[in-house]
Amino acid sequence: MSDTGFRPAHGEADWYDERLPRAIRSHRGNPFRTLATVTLVVVLASLLGISSAYLIIEREQPLNAVTIGPWHAYPKAGTSEADPYSVAIYTRGAVIPLASGEGLALVAREDSNGHQLDPTCEYRIAGQTPSARLWTMTAVDGHGHLVKTMSGRVNLASDALLRNADGTFEIVAATRPHSGNWLPLASDARAADGLRFVLRVYDAPVTTGAALDGVSMPTIDRLGCP
Repeated sequence: MSDTGFRPAHGEADWYDERLPRAIRSHRGNPFRTLATVTLVVVLASLLGISSAYLIIEREQPLNAVTIGPWHAYPKAGTSEADPYSVAIYTRGAVIPLASGEGLALVAREDSNGHQLDPTCEYRIAGQTPSARLWTMTAVDGHGHLVKTMSGRVNLASDALLRNADGTFEIVAATRPHSGNWLPLASDARAADGLRFVLRVYDAPVTTGAALDGVSMPTIDRLGCP
């Protein structure tokens, strides 16, 4: 009995025929080349992801900041809504942020003119702060570490502050003592060490981003440098 079934005129092998136009000719894949390409893509993607994460963490500035003049606040830092990068930054620096029910920390890395703070210079911090039961102003280095000062202290507290009749204040941040409100800076500071001012307000209503809208914050003006 003869085979009357359908037989295709062409088989799969015909698609690799050298006589076919290059545009429609199939190419036999090289498994080693495919494996090498996939491996290269995975390695490059991993390096890109790790590098970008490292750069964000290394800059030591959490995300989702609320900016008021030279001051930056991170209302979500001590909450469950904190982003993974910010959590990694705090963990790497062994920093425990204030919880929303405790208060809020505001950090200044620049003066009011946008210049990086320099621990060898003198600054005037003047104006008002958000209402709070207590607040402290601290001078730390560029990595957030406490420094050694001539007086042995690195901060000022609101309960021991001299104020003007209208409730405003002026603080001089400098290495050497000053009359009035003096915030000591590092006694052997170098410009490369960096400088930050950290204002921590406790038992205050301004613990969320919305509550910070319209809040008055002190200005930071450079008085001079050696």
